[in-house]
Amino acid sequence: MSTLAPLLQAFFTEHLIGQRDASPHTVASYRDAICLLLRFAQRRTGKAPHQLDIDDLDAPLIGAFLSHLQTERGASVRTRNARLTAVRSLFRFAAYRHPESAAVIQRVLAIPPKRTNRALITYLTDAEMQALLAAPDRLTRIGRRDHALLLLALETGLRVSELTALTCGAVHLGAGAHVRCLGKGRKERITPLRRQTRLLLQAWLIERAGAPDDPLFPGPSGRPLSRDAIRRLVDRHVAAAAASSCPSLTGKTVSPHTLRHSCAMTLRRHGVDAATIALWLGHEDIRTTYSVYMHADLDLKEKALARTAPPGTPTGRYHPPDALLAFLESL
Repeated sequence: MSTLAPLLQAFFTEHLIGQRDASPHTVASYRDAICLLLRFAQRRTGKAPHQLDIDDLDAPLIGAFLSHLQTERGASVRTRNARLTAVRSLFRFAAYRHPESAAVIQRVLAIPPKRTNRALITYLTDAEMQALLAAPDRLTRIGRRDHALLLLALETGLRVSELTALTCGAVHLGAGAHVRCLGKGRKERITPLRRQTRLLLQAWLIERAGAPDDPLFPGPSGRPLSRDAIRRLVDRHVAAAAASSCPSLTGKTVSPHTLRHSCAMTLRRHGVDAATIALWLGHEDIRTTYSVYMHADLDLKEKALARTAPPGTPTGRYHPPDALLAFLESL
């Protein structure tokens, strides 16, 4: 038997799941990356995946695989780097199990990630958010579900994975109404709800009539909405809002994550400090909040510009005109 097959089995079952207790999203992401790599290696070497050895996955092959992701599969630099992260994690684990392949492993681990451009985030204005919330047909059950989901996403800034994982029991509508979620990095957090959102969710829970462990926003089969389903939901209502009342949405690429950005920018425009926004969104590091949302805040930059003097402006202190002369000149 090859050395790679038992290594992969131990990597996923013992290391990722048993030792690191990795989330299902991490396991699925690493699984997809390794499956793509094995299929690519099969085409390059002519060996079936179960026949591959660690030495077959050398640095030139890994480099060709990363280039294949971008040139032939159309993957972005971020996706390419995410696949490389999975490969490097596997090879770090292999270094302990197979020291005889240390030279191959070290060359693979030396492959650097690519630098990426950091574009400004896309977010919705108040008018665009209102148009989006008005798009679902609230005379239908699906429309009421979509309206509740969009309002909750815009107010709480939950990630898509957090929205799909919400259950009916995660919503608390008594004193101090809030929604509870298990976020990225297994950090549990609660987010308060406005009175309007509380009343809307209360009506939806009555209509939903689900048990505490049932999904808050189910699909037609009763199971939680998938990430793709929420993406299609957002696309559909953005297109309806753009066509009916808000043409500015036509020129924007709006994804479910855009709703999270919109929540953060709304908090920022109302003077909420970066530390509170970081807690609200569940950021691990407050520097993430500064680098993403402060950088995108044009109002903050315009206020800073207003405090400066244009070039050529004479210096000196301002002296108000004489009150009598000011009165006469105003006539």
